[in-house]
Amino acid sequence: MTEFETGVAAVNGLRMHYLRAGSGSPVVLLHGWPQTSHCWRKIIPALAEEHTVIAPDLRGYGRTDKPASGYDKRTMASDVAALVESLGFDRVAVVGHDRGGRVAHRWGLDRPEQVRRLAVLDILPTREVWRRWDAELGRRYWHWMFHLQPDLPERLAGADVAGYLGYFYERWTYNRHGLEPEAVAEYVRSFSAPGALRASFDDYRAAFPADAEADDADYAAGRRLTMPVLASWGAAGLFGSAPALEAWRDYAEDVRGEGIPECGHFIAEERPDELVALLRPFLADG
Repeated sequence: MTEFETGVAAVNGLRMHYLRAGSGSPVVLLHGWPQTSHCWRKIIPALAEEHTVIAPDLRGYGRTDKPASGYDKRTMASDVAALVESLGFDRVAVVGHDRGGRVAHRWGLDRPEQVRRLAVLDILPTREVWRRWDAELGRRYWHWMFHLQPDLPERLAGADVAGYLGYFYERWTYNRHGLEPEAVAEYVRSFSAPGALRASFDDYRAAFPADAEADDADYAAGRRLTMPVLASWGAAGLFGSAPALEAWRDYAEDVRGEGIPECGHFIAEERPDELVALLRPFLADG
């Protein structure tokens, strides 16, 4: 059985909690919302057979500190960059899901010398979400608009954390059975902690205008990801039939990938074996 080491690093003025396992070339796993590093529990053992796997709780999530600011993706990317530097690594492969994929995208743009390979799971580039917004995408991404509002999401979701998060764990899974009760209980515990809901909604609030302006500036300047990129998505995931590879090719020089059948948004928990089968050869190249 793979042993998970837990640690806390002081980076960027906060204490960042992380999981670590294995040895070999480093791979950093960045979770999304409404999750924590716990979401990687099913794939860490397989990846740890060949890699040093590092799975932090992002700023504001899980057991990491929840400061009042710093939720723009540039700052969140600098958090994880500082973490891997503190652990003694110069270059890493990065796998980002959902909000973690947006942090990973910014990390690859701002520090291409540090990110040797980048995998993004079940997301379109943030700029593409805004650019492609229509009634169908709005129906799938309605929570973005809700989470952008000041104060109200905390008040409404905070009245029933389990009920609010449970809606997403059910609706965003392919089989509609939701995630395992033990995982749900862990996430509800995490998001019930003081400041946790506010911090996670601040992650979304940073999407506009801070992240949008940064993304627009990079796109206008012709800045693209230069490392190899793997894009994968659940066939029943958030963006449905939107052409993920086509979208990512506007933002990266070298993109490959495919969808995972009978899978919703939570790929690492719904289809861990299929995800590992995609990641292994991609992370091993180069």
